[in-house]
Amino acid sequence: MSDVTQQHPADAATPGLIVFPAIDLKGGKVVRLAEGDMDRATIYGDDPAAQAADFAAAGAGYLHVVDLDGAFAGESVNGGAVAAILQRFPGHVQLGGGIRTRASVERWFDLGVSRVVIGTAALEDPDFVRDAARDFPGGIVVAVDAKDGLVATKGWASVSDVTVVDLARRFEDAGVASLLFTDVGRDGLLKGCNVEATVDLARAVSIPVIASGGVKGIGDIHLLALHAKDGVEGVITGRALYDGRLDLSSALSIAAAA
Repeated sequence: MSDVTQQHPADAATPGLIVFPAIDLKGGKVVRLAEGDMDRATIYGDDPAAQAADFAAAGAGYLHVVDLDGAFAGESVNGGAVAAILQRFPGHVQLGGGIRTRASVERWFDLGVSRVVIGTAALEDPDFVRDAARDFPGGIVVAVDAKDGLVATKGWASVSDVTVVDLARRFEDAGVASLLFTDVGRDGLLKGCNVEATVDLARAVSIPVIASGGVKGIGDIHLLALHAKDGVEGVITGRALYDGRLDLSSALSIAAAA
């Protein structure tokens, strides 16, 4: 069994706000989607491992990777690309997309992933998440993806009748490392992160919250850093980096000072 606690130092030594550059994988390429729509994908590169190395060279110690095809298929599709990223990125890799079985959780930890993100299964099989969080301390992140305040699943293709806060509270005593909150309506659109909803969630639960969706520039990093004390652990950013609207080194500097 992997020693996840040692792999991911989300402890007192961690900076006030973690910046996670994002690499979303579709067909082995680096892409970004608009509002989670697979038909609205912009390709940013065909070498995910090289992109990971570039982020590391800019100072990133954490990376967020999503197997978009896997999120829809319910199992790993871009495993080869993920393995290549792990070889080139010396920091901590957080991975999501289609992780819905115990075998897949164990496989990724064995390959060197620091934390796995579980989304659809968190709603459909909460006992699976609880068992994994118990057996892999510090290694399980629950994705809380929202459309108009309700939880979206299956690659955001379906919307449940469960509110974001209700889902989050189900795991308060489960030992999950963090909640990954994404406002689907802003994801990939550069509308600005939904800071208010992120902070509201962080204040409503005792689990640290990672913000995702819509980051458009350094202003979002500033705002989120102000709320590190409220339980906002980090922020994921993709399109703003690829479009040159956000400088990663500057974002990391601001986050470290939070």
